[in-house]
Amino acid sequence: MKKLLISTAMLVVPFTAIADELSEDRVKQLVLEAIRENPGIVFEAARLFEEQQQANQAQAAAQVLADERDALERDPNAPVLGNPEGDVTVVEFFDYNCPYCRQVKPHMEALLAADPNVRVVYREWPILGEGSVFAARAALASRKQGKYVAFHWAMMDLNGRAEEASVIRVAESIGLNIAQLRRDMDAPEIDEHIQTSMRLSRAIGFSGTPSFVIGDSLAPGLIEADQMIAMVNQTRAAN
Repeated sequence: MKKLLISTAMLVVPFTAIADELSEDRVKQLVLEAIRENPGIVFEAARLFEEQQQANQAQAAAQVLADERDALERDPNAPVLGNPEGDVTVVEFFDYNCPYCRQVKPHMEALLAADPNVRVVYREWPILGEGSVFAARAALASRKQGKYVAFHWAMMDLNGRAEEASVIRVAESIGLNIAQLRRDMDAPEIDEHIQTSMRLSRAIGFSGTPSFVIGDSLAPGLIEADQMIAMVNQTRAAN
């Protein structure tokens, strides 16, 4: 609140006065006087405050991308689809119980079909309950049987919530050995993958699924194939 008050005060009080470290009570008094004379100034102050907040968030996210590029794009403990040697990486944070993640499936398939030189890194980010956690652990465990891709696409086609029973049905339908799958779900690398997803998503500032990192761009929310392709091409051109 004090930051917003100061933003408002700076619109109506000379900069030298602000530099004198006015008390909060004095700032409030000046702001109230300004509002009485020009009520619209509150909206202008709020706009300036919001712009500054967005700029700060963008700067912080850019720093995270620079610092965490290898963890995002080259983590050997993260599944990769598409061309493993591709020149542009798309990172998707997702949850099997997220309806928007399921809606992204055909767009991701279209991207992979349209661009043979793109690689997709999947970050399992189970944030929608115990069923999501079970599904993520099962998906990551399916790598030991070489069936992550088949399991992932089948889970994205699942009708209803991902819970233990439905996840096991999907696993059986693609020929996974269920006893081995359950053993592999407790592997330490699965804990590490999920913990890393949690850490990276918080650091970047993502608040929900799906969320994408494409080059230096962030795309929280559902994006369609055309937008993905455009962002990939933009990243390729920049590189």
